Amino acid sequence: MALLMGYDVGSSSVKATLMDAGTGKALASATSPETELEIIAKQADWAEQHPATWWEHVKLATQKIKASAKFDVSDVKAIGISYQMHGLVLVDKNKQVLRPSIIWCDSRAVQIGQKAAKDIGAKKCLKRLLNLPGNFTASKLKWVQDNEPKVYAKIHKMMLPGDFIAMKMTDQIRTTPSGLSEGIMWDFTKDRLADFVLDNYGISSDLVAETVPTFSVQGELTRAAAAELGLAAGTPVSYRGGDQPNNALSLSVLKPGEVAVTAGTSGVVYGVTDRNNYDPKSRVNIFVHVNHTAKKPRYGVLLCLNGTGILNSWLKHNVAGEGLDYPQMNDLAATVPVGSDGLVILPYGNGAERTLENRNIGASVHGWNFNIHKKAHLLRAAQEGIVFALNHGLEIMRDMGTKLKTVKAGNANMFLSPLFAEAFATITGATVELYSTDGSQGAARGAGIGAGLYRGPQDAFVGLEPVRKVEPNKKLKKAYQGAYENWQTVLERQR
Repeated sequence: MALLMGYDVGSSSVKATLMDAGTGKALASATSPETELEIIAKQADWAEQHPATWWEHVKLATQKIKASAKFDVSDVKAIGISYQMHGLVLVDKNKQVLRPSIIWCDSRAVQIGQKAAKDIGAKKCLKRLLNLPGNFTASKLKWVQDNEPKVYAKIHKMMLPGDFIAMKMTDQIRTTPSGLSEGIMWDFTKDRLADFVLDNYGISSDLVAETVPTFSVQGELTRAAAAELGLAAGTPVSYRGGDQPNNALSLSVLKPGEVAVTAGTSGVVYGVTDRNNYDPKSRVNIFVHVNHTAKKPRYGVLLCLNGTGILNSWLKHNVAGEGLDYPQMNDLAATVPVGSDGLVILPYGNGAERTLENRNIGASVHGWNFNIHKKAHLLRAAQEGIVFALNHGLEIMRDMGTKLKTVKAGNANMFLSPLFAEAFATITGATVELYSTDGSQGAARGAGIGAGLYRGPQDAFVGLEPVRKVEPNKKLKKAYQGAYENWQTVLERQR
């Protein structure tokens, strides 16, 4: 029997899955810790975590897997890693961590990225990086250089969170093209490290880890790591990917025109394209997708909407009332017609939105009529507002040449609402396929690809079948389009 182990190392928890490579069935899954990991915020807009904490919970999640499933560790043929994107981990020559990781939601380097875009030139950045330097990993390293020179002087290598976990497993410091692109350190025109960004920051390229293919044997489990994990020494680590590209992989979103959507606290639309195009206003991000090659380029166009499930959660805890759970909220919202009788909600209450050119316009309610609108209208208008905001971002992606053919999503979070799923399918015109999968399962499948256990990527998705499909509602298409146009009018007025 060939087994695969996948890890998804997030900022909230670490999830692990043991998968049967032959059937694609998850034999066991575990999460550690049960509560959310602490995020250290010494100052406003800062967010840090200790990399050692991630490693500790990788070990604990593995122990839970071993306790819940009987298997021979020698049957685990490959290990894959998914991880929170954009973080910065620094180690010295002895591979010791020099400071806590500056993670994805830390915004201390915003002004550094803005200055770099001005110094390098926005046009050059967009043409060669497909993004502006922004508050990404390279800018965070520049912050360390400027503010912690003693730490900076000791740096041997900089890494992303997934690179750190792979280092703990293999004792090798390596990264991937996809990883470098998420740090805004990848030159898309030359398909290599963007030296001009590092030169602008005065950072030596020697600090960047060796680049290896995303799907490849990137190292083997050392005896020390194997003893800590309780797995077999020599097991290959053969895949690593940032959480959003990996989420797309977990849904078998690999071809141009395929789109992966998540609708949790925030919402993400990740579309695959073969064109190295960019948005002139940098309202979406473009990264190297996990299956990119020079001969067959694959890029991920990423749209993020901060205000998604967090709006629905706010309504549950502050408006819905005691005893009303999410399914009951969905049922109540469905009693109201499309368009919520003119009630409009803009779901932008979770910080600055990139699709609005980094404006923070806040969430707002419009057209509220005390004689017409009830609780059910608020609940429906919220779900419609989220769908319309996602579609607003999708229009940016369409203008860039992303073709919407297939939309795949996990059968979770907002997509558990029949109303939300139908509204999304109808306004986008796409059939939505919903799957029972997650990032750790994607990492396990990726490991199988990298280790050569499958003939090709498509063979890795055995057992991955949609649990349900949601077709556009043709009868309600006109009503949804009218409601969307009304929503857009309100958005433009509010902006």
